[in-house]
Amino acid sequence: MSEEITFKIWTLCMVQNGDKVLLLDRQHDSFKGFIPPGGKVDFLESIVEAAIREVKEETGLEVRNLKYKGLYEYVNPVANDRYMIFNYITTDFTGELLENAPEGKAVWVNINEAYTLPMQDSIRRRFPLFFEDGTFEIQVQWNHEENKEGNVTVTRT
Repeated sequence: MSEEITFKIWTLCMVQNGDKVLLLDRQHDSFKGFIPPGGKVDFLESIVEAAIREVKEETGLEVRNLKYKGLYEYVNPVANDRYMIFNYITTDFTGELLENAPEGKAVWVNINEAYTLPMQDSIRRRFPLFFEDGTFEIQVQWNHEENKEGNVTVTRT
């Protein structure tokens, strides 16, 4: 008899314009801080289609030519949950930023200055990897009892 596992899939897309990146100043719910646009992949939607849709919904920009950068995942062995976040970067976009973005104000931030901004640990951990050659895979085993990150494994390829 096999145990049921819950899989959830998200995307994240870093939009770069020269030495700046587009971040959302997210200040609602428990996931506060500066984050790149992204979100859940709808059923029957491809992962790249979801990344493109999420950027459009959250920023107003239309992105193309996404480059895959890596996988970030949370695994909770107690709850049998596995959350996978597919990460992309692009420099190819058109459009105007939304005035009232739903997930937070969209702002262009100098890449070097972004390191000083408040970010969730998961975003801060992978942020520099977007600007390195190659791809990454990060797996976080969730500590269910303490409701926080446990063992973190980072692999660069």
